[in-house]
Amino acid sequence: MLLHTRRLRLRPVTPADADLLTRLDADPEVMRFVSGGPATGRATIADWVIPRMQAQHREYGTGMWLLSPLGDDEAFAGWIQLRTPRHGGTDGLELSYRLPRDAWGRGYAAEAANALIAMMFTQTPTTRIFAGTHVVHTASVRVMEKLGMRLAADSAAVDLTGPDAVVEYEILREQWQATRGRGRVLIRRPDTRALA
Repeated sequence: MLLHTRRLRLRPVTPADADLLTRLDADPEVMRFVSGGPATGRATIADWVIPRMQAQHREYGTGMWLLSPLGDDEAFAGWIQLRTPRHGGTDGLELSYRLPRDAWGRGYAAEAANALIAMMFTQTPTTRIFAGTHVVHTASVRVMEKLGMRLAADSAAVDLTGPDAVVEYEILREQWQATRGRGRVLIRRPDTRALA
């Protein structure tokens, strides 16, 4: 299955994407708020990240989606994912994304996330989508605000003055339906025409 937005084509990750994802994670600026700069090793990506995301896609319809601008399927504009939380006791789906520097500032993360959120809220019983970010990561905070996410109640008690402070944003199905749920998501198989 492919998912199209106004400017992007999203497709599920495959084992053939290991080198692409390894190159992305090799950029210390891309990894600044993920690992502090160090890259993710290719073996971790090939043996753990991709199989886990493929399992998520099979089981829940979530997982990792690679982004490319419409009209240039070979170009790589990053990835986005919705996954079941790694830490137990947290409900909903966790949103995360990673884009190469040449795709920063173009609105791709918000555009792709809007499509995935719409798909989950209209086609699954998902009731909550959340994402965490460092307080000082203003670009990520802006993406979450564009998505209509709000600071989660648990984050209200976080000391927001430190550079390492991490907060969680969330959007509930009812909030999305009231504010954003009037749009449509374009989903197509490779052999059909996109509805632009």
